[in-house]
Amino acid sequence: MYSLEQVKYDDQVILTTEQLAEFYGTTTQSIAQNFKNNEEKFEEKKHYYLLKGAQLKEFKSQFENFELPINKFASQLYLWTKRGASRHAKMLGTDRAWDVYDELEENYFNPKTQQRLPQSPTEMLKLAINSTLETAGKVEKLTTRMDDLEQNASIDPGEYNYLSKRISSEVQNYITAHHLILSSKQRAQLYKDVNRGVKEVTGVKTRSQLRKKDFDTVDRYLMDWVPSRATLMIIEQIGDEAKGQERLF
Repeated sequence: MYSLEQVKYDDQVILTTEQLAEFYGTTTQSIAQNFKNNEEKFEEKKHYYLLKGAQLKEFKSQFENFELPINKFASQLYLWTKRGASRHAKMLGTDRAWDVYDELEENYFNPKTQQRLPQSPTEMLKLAINSTLETAGKVEKLTTRMDDLEQNASIDPGEYNYLSKRISSEVQNYITAHHLILSSKQRAQLYKDVNRGVKEVTGVKTRSQLRKKDFDTVDRYLMDWVPSRATLMIIEQIGDEAKGQERLF
């Protein structure tokens, strides 16, 4: 029912308040009131994250290409984890909320954990190797296929988080090394530049589609990353426009 691209924060899959309200067939005010009335039942970093200031700016800049309903003028942002979404479904108590939560759990929060039988290509190949192969040639051939499947598997959360932190670090290192004072809008251009490069060198549409074999490629790319001339010109133009507006006042 829901075809969503996973968005993660601090290694947890999250949804915004606006998404919960839309999915559960209610309003953002209702979600906010649920939280206010039962705040003692919610634990930060377990059920939700509250982003403000620099954290909020960085989140907006990193996920500006995702179709996330975020108010660009908001001074704070709640991100709900799987457990937080479950709490809200329980508090709303409607059939729609529970039906939607069940689908989100199956298709968004845990899309690959529906069964515990050996069902993945890698697991089945390992089982086949252990039980049926008789010759060294067959073992070598299937082992090669296993390695290929593992390399094409989705990047794990730890590696994804490492690369996300590397991107933020490289952007900040560039700003520091060049003694730049940038607005959030200008910083967003740097994040857009580095994310565009990651997509180009790996051939993926979004970072969440990175595969295990892409990890080293992205790591090497980040070691030598510098913003393109076009990006630097855009940043300069944004600065000139801001100065022009200041002179008008």
